[in-house]
Amino acid sequence: MKSFSTSRRGLLAGASGAVLTSACASFFDPGADTGGNELRAQARDAMKRAARFMREEAAYRGGYVWSYLPDFSRRWGEMEAYPTMIWIQPPGTATVGHLYLDCFNATRDEFYYQAAMEVAEGLIAAQHPAGGWNYLYDFAGEESTRRWYDTIGKNGWRLEEFHHYYGNATFDDAGTSEASQFLLRLYLVRRSSRLRAPLERAIAFVLDSQYENGGWPQRFPFVNDAPSLHGHPDYTRYITFNDAVADENIKFLLMVYHTLGDERALAAIRRAMEIFIVTQQPAPQAGWGLQHHHETLAPIGARSYEPDALATHTTAGNIAQMMDFYEWTGDERFIARIPEALDWLQSVRLPADQIQVRGREYPTFIELGTNRARINHRRGSNAASGEYYWNYDPAKPITHYSQWRAINLDALRTRFERLRAASPDLLRASSPLRPQAGFELPRFFTTENIEVSDMTSNAGGGDFERPTPERARQLIAELNADGYWPTPLTATSQPYAGEPPAAPSPGDFSQTLVGDRFDTSPYVTDTPVTGISTGTFIQNMSALLLIADSAD
Repeated sequence: MKSFSTSRRGLLAGASGAVLTSACASFFDPGADTGGNELRAQARDAMKRAARFMREEAAYRGGYVWSYLPDFSRRWGEMEAYPTMIWIQPPGTATVGHLYLDCFNATRDEFYYQAAMEVAEGLIAAQHPAGGWNYLYDFAGEESTRRWYDTIGKNGWRLEEFHHYYGNATFDDAGTSEASQFLLRLYLVRRSSRLRAPLERAIAFVLDSQYENGGWPQRFPFVNDAPSLHGHPDYTRYITFNDAVADENIKFLLMVYHTLGDERALAAIRRAMEIFIVTQQPAPQAGWGLQHHHETLAPIGARSYEPDALATHTTAGNIAQMMDFYEWTGDERFIARIPEALDWLQSVRLPADQIQVRGREYPTFIELGTNRARINHRRGSNAASGEYYWNYDPAKPITHYSQWRAINLDALRTRFERLRAASPDLLRASSPLRPQAGFELPRFFTTENIEVSDMTSNAGGGDFERPTPERARQLIAELNADGYWPTPLTATSQPYAGEPPAAPSPGDFSQTLVGDRFDTSPYVTDTPVTGISTGTFIQNMSALLLIADSAD
């Protein structure tokens, strides 16, 4: 459960029922000058060399992690991984699968379709019997997986979602959603019978895990003996808005409805829309939490640095989603209480003299009843000797989970006023909840920004833009003789050093990304080594495929 920041919601933004067909495809001008046929041929050659390296050298049984040392002696997903592991979280295995499918759509080269099928085989092997996916999968088996959780996983101080092996699947960080979307996209290319059953299991997972009230838990199937972690009850059954769980599931169900004609998907979407209404809290604190209790519907905490509270960024996201729902349905219930939510956000906006981080004017967590900001801190030095706690003091907050947020409240108000003035009937006319004649999914899914957590700093970051011919030539020139783009691995982690002592190590780790030598959490290093980044591969290939696109 990271502070998920991507453009992944783009396929749902706006009112148009054609948004799924145009959101990615229209982002770029297919008629733009790309430098001619010679550059296109050079781009295709570079793409083939890079993809061949990743398939033959980096992949393990069709799957990928996020970054590798050049000699493959160490590798990482969100945390350090075993050589037999693949990572499901974006930008991992399914993201690479989307990329290969994008490359196939751009070039019609069978090489990329077969590469995508290899990824699908890895995901099928990693799929939980119930139909979803965990963050990671270890082909070495259950014993090896548990050993990883008992060593590297549980000692990532700030990564509490890895402190226990649940043996089920998760909606967190869009891993299950992205894998499901990829299988659907690939199935639609040739309707391969090999993909139909895994795809049906993925659809069933989303449908079976949904509560009757429309919400989704963080993990499923439920584990009855799930432990309390760090003195907090198991949070995996709570209705989860954090990390776009509902948004991503709705997005996948819309894809299923429009491509397969599955009416069950439409019914589940309508239930999901209702949970946004019933979980909004009463005025004057008319917001939402990261999670809500699955029975009482009250905001409730999760990890030990996610306290019982309302969350300002979640509230802003849910306001935007509710406006989407109004555009889709014309149902006044979805916007009736938006003014209350906007007013509440305004009420907790920090005055200029209290802003701690420039541009971030809203505390992340707001206490129920008092409207005071709950600020998270930590003490100790690792997962065994350390602990998180909250108070009202803005001094020395944790830095790995922002305690303040940037929210464009004016833009939300402007959109709301525009919707109030629009005709509901006109909005409904192009609703994605209605069948769309000639519906097609976007040709490209990876031409978006990719940013999931700090380990993705190894991808270089930055907004994705269509490359100029000069930039394309630069990318081609930077591909090395081995077939990868050398990338400074600014994110790293300390190797597992054994069980930590009970007493904390000397030093102040309250604002660091990593604790003492026993902490396996990733952190940013001042002395990066050059290595192989899956994120860089995806970004650069996504740029070149637009140059190589046969539709240009």
